[in-house]
Amino acid sequence: MTIALWCVLVTALIPMLLTGLAKALGGRYDNHDPRGHAGSYSGMAKRAHAAHQNAFEAFPLFAVAVLIAELKGGPRLTVDTLAIAYVALRLAYSAAYIYNRPSLRSTLWVLALIAAIAIFVSPLWR
Repeated sequence: MTIALWCVLVTALIPMLLTGLAKALGGRYDNHDPRGHAGSYSGMAKRAHAAHQNAFEAFPLFAVAVLIAELKGGPRLTVDTLAIAYVALRLAYSAAYIYNRPSLRSTLWVLALIAAIAIFVSPLWR
């Protein structure tokens, strides 16, 4: 297993981490209506929930990019480095979202998108 593939696993777990945080910050949690409870979130809990949703939206591009790079022989060091950068950027993005830093959040989102695209096209660099 390559580092990049392990990064796919880590990135797949980020939404669960964020939803757990949203539930912890959101006050009394109602397990009878877990999705409806999210509608009552405010402040940091609401932003953690939004970061959770965005993590699901961003995941497919990254996962496919890594698989394409693996299948088509992208340069190993480049792909692994970009995958680690992607994970770090997405975690920083989530923190910026939760702590209400919109300009930083947007910058980190764009950088993570660039990293995913770079992974996807990396086989062209060999």
